[in-house]
Amino acid sequence: MSSRLTRSNGAGWAFALPGFGLIAMFIILPFLFAFGLSLTNQRLVSPNPTEYVGFENYSNLLSLGVLTLEPERDDAGQVIRDDDGAIDYPRVRSFTRSDDYPQYSGMSEWFSWQSGENRKVVLASDVVFWKALTNTLLFVLIVAPVQAGLALCLALLINQRLRGINIFRTIYFMPVVVSIVVVSLLWRFIYDGQDGLLNSVLSWLSFGAFDGHDWLGDPATALPAIMAMSIWQAVGFHMVIWLAGLQTIAPTLYEAAAIEGASKWQTFRYITWPGLRNTAVLVIIVITMQAFALFAQIDVMTDGGPLDSTQTLVFQTVERGYGRQDISGGSTISVILFLLVLTISLIQRWLTRERN
Repeated sequence: MSSRLTRSNGAGWAFALPGFGLIAMFIILPFLFAFGLSLTNQRLVSPNPTEYVGFENYSNLLSLGVLTLEPERDDAGQVIRDDDGAIDYPRVRSFTRSDDYPQYSGMSEWFSWQSGENRKVVLASDVVFWKALTNTLLFVLIVAPVQAGLALCLALLINQRLRGINIFRTIYFMPVVVSIVVVSLLWRFIYDGQDGLLNSVLSWLSFGAFDGHDWLGDPATALPAIMAMSIWQAVGFHMVIWLAGLQTIAPTLYEAAAIEGASKWQTFRYITWPGLRNTAVLVIIVITMQAFALFAQIDVMTDGGPLDSTQTLVFQTVERGYGRQDISGGSTISVILFLLVLTISLIQRWLTRERN
């Protein structure tokens, strides 16, 4: 069967061979190389020879633990509180540096919450990595649907036969052709906490009541600010893809809907959206891939700060691999990111599969 398939599709295999070669050269081989390095302690400049360490790098990145701290009590059994009334707890380091708790050895506090009188503390062997993973997933979950929806709205607006519509298409697409580094520099000035354009506009709109805010210097607003800029910068690219999908839908379907008296929403629900199914799959997958590759904006605007609030997986990969010369650590994060993106892509493909 396989030989007959090969013979009968010889021309097809020949045409596909360059594509397979490029995929093997730029995806499969680098992944295997990165996976091999992740099993070692390879560093760029080190007097020690490279050694095989197995999955130690993965354990150092992914290990988590939950510690329950009970309040300190006096001899009478009463809870001890400080001058502000807050409950005193034993220090976390008394557990992470004690030989009595080897499961917490080398870990640091990631976050905590109150549970009655007790305090639950989540410990991580690499807090920065977990912050980067959380920020990356949060960025994907927010940017992907918002950017896809906004691009679809713009595509519907410019999919009209109006005079001068190409001017609007050009304006919406313009940010895409500007380098992301240049865009990031411009938006860093816009977000400036002293005399940034955004603060000036908000102050003018509020008649001076708005005092200004350091958007990139505040851990609570740094990542949302980068999300907003990223959505604005790339929305034009996906708008063009949506527009191409809209123009493949037969006009006769819209004419039939108009004759039947369908409303705008019914036309979109039963004609436009089903006709955009394959386009939607493409747009969602492309946006997801781009969102996971978040790096340039972080590198230019915040350098991962403040307080690691804008760390991402790709930024950590580069920062560890080249900044700290820790090739094995950077390779380990690369492998984890690859498997994460592959898993999400397969899930997206399964959810958007053809159904009978």
